[in-house]
Amino acid sequence: MVNSKTLRTASKKLLKKTNFPFLGKRLSGKVRDIYITNDKRILVTTDRISAFDRVLGYIPYKGQVLNLLSAFWFVETKSIVPNHLLSVPHPNVSIVKDAKPYSVEMVIRGYISGVTKTSLWKAYESGERVIYGIKFPDGLRKNQMLDKPVITPTTKAEKGAHDEKLTRDKILKEKIIPKDVYLQMEKVSLQLFEKGRQICQKRGLILVDTKYEFAEYHGKLLLIDEIHTPDSSRFWKGENYEDRFERGLEPENFDKEFFRIWYVQKGYNGDGEPPDMSVDLQIKTASRYIKIYEMITNKKFKPMKYPLEKSIVKALAESKL
Repeated sequence: MVNSKTLRTASKKLLKKTNFPFLGKRLSGKVRDIYITNDKRILVTTDRISAFDRVLGYIPYKGQVLNLLSAFWFVETKSIVPNHLLSVPHPNVSIVKDAKPYSVEMVIRGYISGVTKTSLWKAYESGERVIYGIKFPDGLRKNQMLDKPVITPTTKAEKGAHDEKLTRDKILKEKIIPKDVYLQMEKVSLQLFEKGRQICQKRGLILVDTKYEFAEYHGKLLLIDEIHTPDSSRFWKGENYEDRFERGLEPENFDKEFFRIWYVQKGYNGDGEPPDMSVDLQIKTASRYIKIYEMITNKKFKPMKYPLEKSIVKALAESKL
């Protein structure tokens, strides 16, 4: 693990955004800066962190963790569905196929949990029993395992906007995505989730929920964006989940749920001006991201030296774009 002193020093530098004119116009997502050249996209994963569909600050080495962890999972799941990854010339950079994204995020949940407005538990706790068009029984408790994973799709919001709940019926009725494509997305999402659960279980983790994004590429379905990272997924420690659940305690997590909870406890739920992020929160979040990377990949994290811009430019110059 990277020690707290190194993380504290890194927190003063960080990769907040990029500006590489030689790659063309920059498109900026919540976390990634995107450059399109010929038939490829260059994705530079920054240290920005978002929650409640808002960029709230920056976390040391977060971009490196997300990029390398996604690359790991893309390799592990390519037998299930093709993905957009072509190469990783730098720990913060992926060169991918330029595909056309679908406007729906496939959120899949194995447990009833969460604190955001689109979470299952938030709706269930308020009294709803039909959520995302799915009927849930009375008597469920927060963080309880569901009988089987459920798909709860949302819109893919633009930066600054909020994701909105969707239902399967709405997607098909309004032809948001062609029926055959959407049914394939459902099937693939369940397979990806099961693969993720199996690998995580071997590493002592529970994959609680996650989201997948897909695109159309030459008439075929392609997995894009990221997969099974602390940004897109929730992970719990497996060995003490049952005991903590029975005692009514929150599971021991290795994702950014505690980051969300920090804001909720300060009265922030995504609207208005967020409270300033503390350095301690930055350090704790960075430690969790690095820990989950090491647990899943079974590899020691090797942090790049900040600032990163020069090493990124060098790596891109040596790559075959």
